[in-house]
Amino acid sequence: MSDNPKPNRSAMHRGQVLRVEWLTPHMVRVVLGGEGLQGFDAGQYTDHYVKLVFPLEDVQYPEPFDLAAVRKDLPRDQWPRTRTYTVRSWDPETVELAVDFACHGDNGLAARWAANARPGDEIHFVGPGGGYAPGTEADWHLFAGDESALPAIAASLEALPPGAIAKAFIEVAGPDEEQKIHTPADADIVWLHRGDGQIGTALHEAVSAAEFPAGTVQAFVHGEAHFVKSLRHHLRVERGLAREQLSISGYWRRGVDEDGWQSTKSEWNRDVADPTPA
Repeated sequence: MSDNPKPNRSAMHRGQVLRVEWLTPHMVRVVLGGEGLQGFDAGQYTDHYVKLVFPLEDVQYPEPFDLAAVRKDLPRDQWPRTRTYTVRSWDPETVELAVDFACHGDNGLAARWAANARPGDEIHFVGPGGGYAPGTEADWHLFAGDESALPAIAASLEALPPGAIAKAFIEVAGPDEEQKIHTPADADIVWLHRGDGQIGTALHEAVSAAEFPAGTVQAFVHGEAHFVKSLRHHLRVERGLAREQLSISGYWRRGVDEDGWQSTKSEWNRDVADPTPA
């Protein structure tokens, strides 16, 4: 962890698309830059995230764009939509911010934008937020997640020091969705192919069956809310991990968009309140 002050989660920035790269058939990386990123800062955490802002087409917004003013002066049904995405990388020297998007057809407001993004396009965003980075006090590190957690898992593996021990379980649709991850750590990276199965099933089975190394683990488990809930129970109750050893959260929930998920997430958090390990 860094001793630097926490980043300003509410700071508004404007990014310009510099380039777009398809990493796999369904994962696209959009690299943002430009003068609007001069005040941006990230690097304290490996799960940094930003909230991308998508104005409604039929609403006239003030110029320069000010999200706080919009939310103060306009009715809620005219507020822009926001979508949360992990910072894959940030280079303060080149002032380049990379964000990866999982794209499946025309589904998803942000994914649709990313799939059609072109150099010169602009987008406003808020952030960064974040709160996790691999700790040096752990004897080893556990990572488990789906495509939505892949950027944070990859950034975390890259940030580990030489000799650090890690196990990473990453579930994707199929073998063509795997990505190269370069890490100086002694990392066992297991790719799980979902195929036609329910998302998270293969991931839960693999983590449950895994032989854990000796010593204290720090775990990062993120992704679709249903499997995150089941893995949280497994790690807390069956593996006996303490709450402080876990960074665990549902990034999304199948069947609803982010607006619907955020409206029910506090209830979900209560439902998965940490049990007392047996």
